[in-house]
Amino acid sequence: MKRLILMRHAKSDLADAQTSDHDRPLSARGRDNATALGQWLADKGLHPDAVLCSSAKRASETLEKLSLENGVKVDFTRDLYLADAESILAKLQDATGETVLVVGHNPGIAAMAEMIVKTPPNGDGISHYPTGATLAVTFDVDDWSDVHWHMGKMSQIVVPRDLPAPQ
Repeated sequence: MKRLILMRHAKSDLADAQTSDHDRPLSARGRDNATALGQWLADKGLHPDAVLCSSAKRASETLEKLSLENGVKVDFTRDLYLADAESILAKLQDATGETVLVVGHNPGIAAMAEMIVKTPPNGDGISHYPTGATLAVTFDVDDWSDVHWHMGKMSQIVVPRDLPAPQ
């Protein structure tokens, strides 16, 4: 059994027009949301042992604010920066670990969320996939290379607006 945690980066700061898209940091709200998402992951027992994270600053800052346990293997890769769903799936199929967290960007991360599960849930959370949206999916496989579209069973989904503010 494999578990995927698919997360769109938290809200970024759009204030500085001189900053490149890749180098945009999180906004204050984004930092709070990422901290709340980290608490949600811990509360739900979702402890990744491997992370695939876009090299974009807003994605790496989201990951940092999650405060994951020490010893988690993290792969920061430009391949996930604005990647489409096919590219994200390809990276996932090469992953190691039992529970893998992917931190990426729309529109690819939303498309991945829609296509990776057998039955997408109704509602705005998965089709729009706002900043910070997080989906947990399980797969009845022994190796990530065996994961394909419409195979996953959704176990959890959350968007930051549904979480309490971090303490």
